[in-house]
Amino acid sequence: MPVITISRQYGSGAVEVAQRLCDVLGYSYFDKDLMVRVAAEMGVSEEGVVDFSEDTYRMRNFFERLFGRRKMKPEEPKTPLPESALDVETLSEADGINLVRDTILAAYDRDNVVIVGRGGQAILREKPGVLHVRLNGPLGARALRVKERSGMSLAEATALTKTKDQAAIAYLVRFFEIDWNNPLLYHFVLNTGKWELSDVAEIIIDALAHLRTVSEGYLD
Repeated sequence: MPVITISRQYGSGAVEVAQRLCDVLGYSYFDKDLMVRVAAEMGVSEEGVVDFSEDTYRMRNFFERLFGRRKMKPEEPKTPLPESALDVETLSEADGINLVRDTILAAYDRDNVVIVGRGGQAILREKPGVLHVRLNGPLGARALRVKERSGMSLAEATALTKTKDQAAIAYLVRFFEIDWNNPLLYHFVLNTGKWELSDVAEIIIDALAHLRTVSEGYLD
């Protein structure tokens, strides 16, 4: 059966939809655990698996990612990062993205998998037998969903939702040079503010039944 990629705005319910698809279709959900299993088949140890994705991506420098952000003391000089550290940052990001790309391609070869985020719509863009779906939603509805599942205030949930969206945009532009809002990347786009998540899953399942591949891997 076809592979499914789901691109989503934060809080649009993509994880819940993906889990529903896996339950109904018997698919595997491409998460860190599946990455570890697929990477093991490729000869990569669990310690070497870094799940580099939109959810964890931040526009931070190498030392901030390695040690965490810390306040500078008033007398502490603000020295620039050495060139060698910047080289390590670039290599670290490149290695992380390459591992994500390789494991997604390996999961595609295994078939029957749902891939949420991680640039799946770009990595598998030219592959046949892939259904690309985009889930959007109004900011208010998405923030409310985040609030309900996290217990944070609505203001906090709204701020987090905006931050996650911006991180995803930066991630996809930097590493895959795509605009995630480009409708031509997907077979269809759904507004989860107007559909129950169970109905969204059913729409995707119905679409799978009508998926016909051509040489470019798109629907007729």
